[in-house]
Amino acid sequence: MPHPHKLDKAGSVLVVVDVQDKLLHAIHDWPSVLDNTVKMVKIAQTLGVPVIVTEQYPKGLGATNAALAGLFPAFAPLEKTVFSCFGAAGFAAALQDHGAKTIVLTGIEAHICVQQTALEALHRGFGVHVVADAVGSRAPANKEIGLAKIRQAGGVVSAVEIALYEWLERSDGAEFKAILPLIK
Repeated sequence: MPHPHKLDKAGSVLVVVDVQDKLLHAIHDWPSVLDNTVKMVKIAQTLGVPVIVTEQYPKGLGATNAALAGLFPAFAPLEKTVFSCFGAAGFAAALQDHGAKTIVLTGIEAHICVQQTALEALHRGFGVHVVADAVGSRAPANKEIGLAKIRQAGGVVSAVEIALYEWLERSDGAEFKAILPLIK
């Protein structure tokens, strides 16, 4: 039986929530949040973990940051106006198509869209890991409260390196060698 708190590559789906420039630049320590989110996408792609990207009301908040969008050969974010990603048309179906058991969350804002997605995912029976150093809010206090609420609801608060090494599990394979340049 899989460990409920350890991240397993099989059944994981990385979700990048609303990393759009108009909102991103208002986020506390946004360069670090963006850098860590980019790292998570590159790691997921290297390890064959599916990635879903959402955009909150792109007409008003603009497009996903180019550093992220450029990582996908055919970039097709799911648009939404509901804060939870489950409100995006096609989101639940994409999770099902990928055989998702665990949702790994990155993006913004930690206390709004990330938190509401996490709570909905937990309610629907998914495991939830939130990558704390790859999520952000305008106010640091709101990020901390959002992460605390996710933890109280049964989600796991993690970090880029924790997720990476749990997905990898071992250092003697080709995957580890492929990932090394991303973490140096």
